[in-house]
Amino acid sequence: MASILLSEFIEALDLEIVCGGHHDAFEINTSDINRPGLQIAGFFEYFAFDRLQVLGKVEMTFLEDLDPDVRYKRLEKFFEYDTPCTVVCRNLDIPKEMIEIAQKYNRIILHSKDTTTNFVHRAIGFLDRKLAPVTTQHGVLVDVYGVGMYLLGESGIGKSETALELVKRGHRLVADDAVEIKKVTQNRLVGQAPELIKHLMEIRGVGIIDVKAMYGAGAVIDSKSIDLVISLELWDNNKEYDRLGLVQEYITIMDVKIPKLTIPVRPGRNIAIVLEVAARNFRLKNMGYHAAKELNKRLQKTIDSIK
Repeated sequence: MASILLSEFIEALDLEIVCGGHHDAFEINTSDINRPGLQIAGFFEYFAFDRLQVLGKVEMTFLEDLDPDVRYKRLEKFFEYDTPCTVVCRNLDIPKEMIEIAQKYNRIILHSKDTTTNFVHRAIGFLDRKLAPVTTQHGVLVDVYGVGMYLLGESGIGKSETALELVKRGHRLVADDAVEIKKVTQNRLVGQAPELIKHLMEIRGVGIIDVKAMYGAGAVIDSKSIDLVISLELWDNNKEYDRLGLVQEYITIMDVKIPKLTIPVRPGRNIAIVLEVAARNFRLKNMGYHAAKELNKRLQKTIDSIK
């Protein structure tokens, strides 16, 4: 299970430590957040204590209005659970007994200047990015007309050269040779380059080049969703390639189905132009226009008129 150190979370969201000096030893392993209003009201069934606990103005006001003895018992019960940490938003005042009980159980309380809504939004976004399942695969990722194209194929097939030609034509490189793929939602993958080879590309016979230094900042992008997989393979005269595009192939990466095209490569074919067309056609299909289906309708209409 992916996890991040609580200290990294504190630094990223600019939080103040109220109590819990040994926070470096704690980790967060879920992006889910719990607002423990029901627990403060005394209901601890199904308490999601393994999540980040966030207290806002509503919860703190309700806490302050409780009878002191009841408040103490509720806080005692709350901090008995092994929570990652508790964040109090809006820099609201924290009752003295709350700090005392947290210290008693070695729990962490943090302060945020943000409103509760803003903090929750930022926290979930940060945790989703950091805790997303990740894998590193061989390939090249480019942004072509806003479509994230993940190029696959045997070593030497021309993936890097094709990506370089696309960069020359105004498109953007994300990663060459190795792509870190994160599953950010159930059906969305995002790719980026490993930090070691970020913005770098290997061209056989030339060596390593820095695409950003050579073509400018507009030639690269740090990350991009993987929208379409392109499988490059040497042209096989004995193989029947799709000429109409009525049947859509898919490939599964990290349990996510991604549309796939198989592009045959041989001398004389400008693969960069083919991929530009593929990107535009992909966007048209997403907008509801399918050229192959349109041709099929015209053919069917002509056949019906003959009958």
